[in-house]
Amino acid sequence: MSENKMKRGLKTRHVSMIALGGSIGTGLFVASGATVAQAGPMGAMVAYIAMGVMVYFLTTSLGEMATYSPTSGSFSDYAGRYVDPALGFAMGWNYWFNWAITLAVDIVAVGLVANFWFPDIPSWIFSSTALGLIFLINLFSVGAFGETEFWLSMIKVITIIAFLLMGVATIFGVIHSNIDVMKNLSVGQHGFVGGWQAVLSVFILAGFSFQGTELIGITAGEAQDPNKSIPKAINQVFWRILLFYIFAIFVISALVYYQDPRLLSASTENIAVSPFTIVFKNAGIAFAASLMNAVILTSIISSANSGSYASTRMLYAMALKGEAPKIFAKISSRGVPVPALIMTTSIGLLAFVANAKGGAVAYTWLVSASGLTGFIAWVGIAISHYRFRRAYMKQGKRLEDLRYKAKWFPFGPLLALIISIGVIVGQDPHSFTTLNLEKIGLTYLSVPLFIILYVTYKIRHRTRLIKLEDVDLTPQGHD
Repeated sequence: MSENKMKRGLKTRHVSMIALGGSIGTGLFVASGATVAQAGPMGAMVAYIAMGVMVYFLTTSLGEMATYSPTSGSFSDYAGRYVDPALGFAMGWNYWFNWAITLAVDIVAVGLVANFWFPDIPSWIFSSTALGLIFLINLFSVGAFGETEFWLSMIKVITIIAFLLMGVATIFGVIHSNIDVMKNLSVGQHGFVGGWQAVLSVFILAGFSFQGTELIGITAGEAQDPNKSIPKAINQVFWRILLFYIFAIFVISALVYYQDPRLLSASTENIAVSPFTIVFKNAGIAFAASLMNAVILTSIISSANSGSYASTRMLYAMALKGEAPKIFAKISSRGVPVPALIMTTSIGLLAFVANAKGGAVAYTWLVSASGLTGFIAWVGIAISHYRFRRAYMKQGKRLEDLRYKAKWFPFGPLLALIISIGVIVGQDPHSFTTLNLEKIGLTYLSVPLFIILYVTYKIRHRTRLIKLEDVDLTPQGHD
């Protein structure tokens, strides 16, 4: 083991497919039905469109920085260099913790989903097997991770395309059914149910469905040709949002009545209530539940695989900057930061064991502590890009020299910043009005954790907001 350079083993097709399918998971396959049930068909559409526009701008912001300076530390590095080292430190540890805990959540979910087929086998056997498999995939090489994600994402993409084709055929009567499409789409006040409050509550669900999009920035550090692969991947994000999210919500709204009791009981533990399963069943596919169970299982494994990769690279990047123990900067001859991978897997294993041993309270707090971390990362990306572009112009550099330019600056990052903060604040305002301290703690735990990291580093190192003229714009990560 040494401190060699990491290997650029992610091909353009790997990066493109990770961008295309990386954030598609149970949020779309299962929880999307709950958004229609809560806000009505048009309310769900508005929420997903608004969140999709925000995520698109956020991704182009990250793309501009990632092509200019492609590093595995991604937005943690950018925050530290373009804003304040304390912000970079807090974002790095916050993001690492988030994905380490997400890894544990996902392997627990693997056991629950596998019990659909094998109810008599203890779920921990499936969970342990999945964790071991994910560890080996990430241990082998970054190319193995990329290839695994490519095929897992391909399964998700094919499923959604099949769902959309079947949905369109049903809507236009090619597949005969007794569904009244116009009635389903026009419920409530022109398709809105529960008013704007319901739409805002769905914003949060939609936001969680899009999380994972920021992985594009981390893959830039090991992409073979980031100048080509990152812009190509980001350009696909717009079509992914339009086709996979907006169109899918429309098909669900048209074919499933918003008060269908199955939509209200959606959970990863009951695959039969996925809106995708309902539509497939209505089209006469008898094995719809088994089909969707298999797809959801691949989605969860994909999420765990991505989580292991993202947190490992973030810990490695922080160690390089001296913000984590030096041992985590060591990498194998294959270019894998093995100590960082072992540490990340250990956290996932500990949380999984706590859950398996009945430590439900500790496990719930761990999950809650990572809940808002993705939105905090989005806030950091928006601030970092705003500062990067302002510093770039302040130092007299030419905009034409940027390899990739974010769309609609400064509107894009400012919109992303406002919506992300709004979603964080709006998680559970009712808990404040009733002064339910336990619920406040569970919902907002990641916010004080982030603030503690930021303030502690700031006091210890006496950092300040970097002046625009002093921002270090030296590109990093290019061979």
